[in-house]
Amino acid sequence: MRNLKISFIVIVLLTFFIHVEKMEAASGQTYEVGANILHVREDPASDATIIGLLHKGDRLTVFQEQYGWVQTYYGGSTAWVAKHHLIQASPEVPAANSEQTATPAKTTEAAANSVTVTAPSVNIRSGPTLEYAVIAGASQGETFNTISKSGDWINVELNNGNTGWIASWLTSSSGASTASSSEQATETATTQVASVNTDKEPTSANRSLSGFNIVLDAGHGGRDPGAIGLGGVYEKELVHQTTNQIAQTLRNHGATVIETRTSDYYLSLDERADLSNAYNTDAFISIHYNSFPVVSVQGFNTFYYTEAGHQLGRHVHSSISSAVPLANRGLGQAGYKVLRNTNAPAILLELGFITSPYDLSVIQTADYQQTVADKIAKGLLNYFH
Repeated sequence: MRNLKISFIVIVLLTFFIHVEKMEAASGQTYEVGANILHVREDPASDATIIGLLHKGDRLTVFQEQYGWVQTYYGGSTAWVAKHHLIQASPEVPAANSEQTATPAKTTEAAANSVTVTAPSVNIRSGPTLEYAVIAGASQGETFNTISKSGDWINVELNNGNTGWIASWLTSSSGASTASSSEQATETATTQVASVNTDKEPTSANRSLSGFNIVLDAGHGGRDPGAIGLGGVYEKELVHQTTNQIAQTLRNHGATVIETRTSDYYLSLDERADLSNAYNTDAFISIHYNSFPVVSVQGFNTFYYTEAGHQLGRHVHSSISSAVPLANRGLGQAGYKVLRNTNAPAILLELGFITSPYDLSVIQTADYQQTVADKIAKGLLNYFH
C-alpha cells in the first residue's frame, strides 16, 4: 500500500512538472517578433514543416510553451515558433484577431486602387508570404486592381476573376516599401534583408554593386555541424563568421544581400534554393570549408553547375586566387543540390581545409576572411560589369 501511494505521488509530480514546462508562457500573452524573418512551423521542432513566415514587428498570441517553442494560431490552424526570437509585447497593445492570431502588424483594409508590376517577372501567390503556392504569374508593365494589403503584400484581382497576392516591392505601389527601407538602414550586417532591388543597371561610375541582389548561403547550421576539423572546429561556425564578413563587405559596395541563415539554425538544401528563387537574385554564393582524412590535403576550390555559374565562378575564383595564401585547387563543375536547384547563376566556395594544420591556421584569421570578402566583391564587380 505504501509503494502504491509513493507511485501515485510520483505520477502527480511528473504531471505537474510536464504541465509547467508546457505552460511556462501564460495563455493569451502577446509577443512581438524580434527577428527580421521568423519561420512558422507545423510542430515544435527546427526540422518541422514550415507553413508560413512572420516578420519583424508582427504580433502573435501564445497559448502554450513547449521546450523553447510557443504555440499560436496561423491561418486558422495551430502553429509553432521559436520563443527566443520573440519579445514580450506591452500589455496595453491589443492582441491580434483570435481567428488568426499570428498576423502581420501592418495589415490594412485597403491599398491603392491599382499597382503596376516593375520587375521583369513576378509570381502571384495564394497568400501574403513567400511560403504560399504560386497560382499565377505577371510580367513587367501589367496592372492589377487592388483589394487589400497585408504587410509588404498586396491582394490583387486577376484577369480571370480570382484573387492573389503580389509582393509590393516588385510593384509601383506608392509607399509600399517605405517601412522596410527605413528598418533595413538600421539593421546589422548579419540581418536578413527583407526587400530586393529590381533595378539591374549600374548606378555608379566606380562599378558599384548597387542594384544587384546577392544571396549568401552560409552552409550547414543547427543540427548539421558540417565538417569537424582539428581541435574540434565546427565548419558551420567558421562559415557563419566568414559569411557575416562577406555580407558586410558586399553591402559596403552597394549590394542588396540576402542571407539564407543569419545565426545557428538548420535549413534544408531545398529551403536554401527556394529562398534564392523567391527573390530577383543576380548571384547565389554558398560558403563552405572543406575536410579530408589526410591532413596534408589543403587548398580552396570553386564549384559551379550551369554555364551561367561557370562565368560567375570564373571571375570570383580568379579574384580570390590572386590574393589568398592557400593552394589553388581550381574551378570545377559539380552537381551539388543547391547549385542544381537555384535559378540564378550559382557557385559554391570551399575556402580551405579545416583538417589541414596550415589551412586552419590561415582561415581562422580575420585578415584571411576580410581578404576573401574583398576578392569576392571584386569578382562580382568584374562579372557584372
